[in-house]
Amino acid sequence: MNLSDLQRKDVVSLDDGKKLGRIVDASITDNGFISYFVVMPVRFFRFWKSSSEITITFTQIKRIGADVILVEL
Repeated sequence: MNLSDLQRKDVVSLDDGKKLGRIVDASITDNGFISYFVVMPVRFFRFWKSSSEITITFTQIKRIGADVILVEL
């Protein structure tokens, strides 16, 4: 699976069922391993509201489906 495939999926929290956003970036170590993904909340009025990014590790990802990525924060 490519990073671009993951970027098309919504990231949803298993704790409360809320949509957290979409993956916009990944942090890669010097050895070439992904240490975490960066999720940016999807907001329509992004210019007026500050949005904080969320970092998600592989251990927090519980399931990758056809349309969503389920995570436990």
